[in-house]
Amino acid sequence: MKKWFSGIAATVLLTSGLLAGCSGKTDDKAGQGAGNAGTSAPAASKEAPKAEKVKLTIGSWRTEDVDAYAKIIQEFNKTNPNIEVEFKPTKNTEYNTQLNVALQSGSGPDIIHLRPYAAGAQLADAGYLEPLDSIKGLSSFPKETLLAATGSNGKVYGVPTVFSATEIFYNKKIFQKYNLQEPKTWDELMQICETLKKNKVTPFAFGSKEGWILSLTQGALGPAFYGGTDFMNKVVSGQTNFKSPEFISSIKMMKDLTPYFPDNFVGIGMDDMRNLFVTEQAAMMVMGDWEIAVMRKANPDLQMDVFPVPPKTAGGKATVTTWVDGSFAVNAKSPHKAEAMKFMDFLTTKEAGTVIVNNLLKPSTIAGIQAQDPLVAKISKYADTQSTPYMMVVYFAGGNPTTKGTLENTMQGMYQNMLTPEQVADKVQQSADTWFKPKK
Repeated sequence: MKKWFSGIAATVLLTSGLLAGCSGKTDDKAGQGAGNAGTSAPAASKEAPKAEKVKLTIGSWRTEDVDAYAKIIQEFNKTNPNIEVEFKPTKNTEYNTQLNVALQSGSGPDIIHLRPYAAGAQLADAGYLEPLDSIKGLSSFPKETLLAATGSNGKVYGVPTVFSATEIFYNKKIFQKYNLQEPKTWDELMQICETLKKNKVTPFAFGSKEGWILSLTQGALGPAFYGGTDFMNKVVSGQTNFKSPEFISSIKMMKDLTPYFPDNFVGIGMDDMRNLFVTEQAAMMVMGDWEIAVMRKANPDLQMDVFPVPPKTAGGKATVTTWVDGSFAVNAKSPHKAEAMKFMDFLTTKEAGTVIVNNLLKPSTIAGIQAQDPLVAKISKYADTQSTPYMMVVYFAGGNPTTKGTLENTMQGMYQNMLTPEQVADKVQQSADTWFKPKK
């Protein structure tokens, strides 16, 4: 989706999902006719038995997407009626552990939903994934996109399906009630927050209970303060680091937003955040596009829209934060690799891209796919023209503990008044120093 994807180095720890998924046999031996030379009667021939169905399982962390994948699989079955595919997701917080345990025991799902970048590379490097050399459709994907599922040997192990974009969702009805417009600068956004607070409306649905919410929110809002892609490139090349004033200002900004968060936000998780927004108790929420379908299901009457994160100063560029979110790979131990490869082939087609974008409601990785949904189309346009990378996912999800995890944990400490923004930045840099090598 963007040139900045090139050079992607490992990040994110992958995975998890269990579920061994395999049944049925692929043997298809046709009966042979017996011809008897020298006899007057022709030999009877046996009718070839119908091909036996093969069952594939897909492991994933996306429990919210069961209905969408039912439609995706239905599209696949139009040309592959003898391959039964079952989407068996595992709870997000349990997926990594369960998948690793299953793979280490030689089992696991036939098709694996890979978390992006380093996570996928780690599974590939461990020998758990089958290289996709035979999937011709991958040649139409930009190298920058494929890097999200590329192993350290340069081979591609996953088919990227969708991009993720993080922006600010807002309630159109609440904005109209208080005569609020989409902000063009950070100061305008803060004025909106003040107006909402004075009218006893929670400006942001937010909680610090789950660490990933913190890195996601900082990854979306932070570029307005640290300088977006230009700053990221300087960090990656070693020209600056996380102890810089720019990055510290992005952490301080997160702390300064506290008055606009819900009461007791330190105990609020994703489910509570979503509930605050869809029940119209909160006017805005910083979140990824994957929540669109979930929120609409929770409240079909919700009037929501999105806007990019406004720049800190007038004349700056508004941004949305983007990355490749998830690829599908084939388990190297699957007894049905040939059939699983057919599903990989399918994922590279425009037919798949169309059904995916219109059911998962996320920008497609396949060029030329137009979203029918106006909101998804709007997000896709922002992602094409105003994107900046989710730095902690794309480059800094390595280390033990990961640098991304260190940011999350220390920000939780900051919200409990245990750490200052400067101390958060210092600990993030200490983590990066243990493993990250600048790319000259």
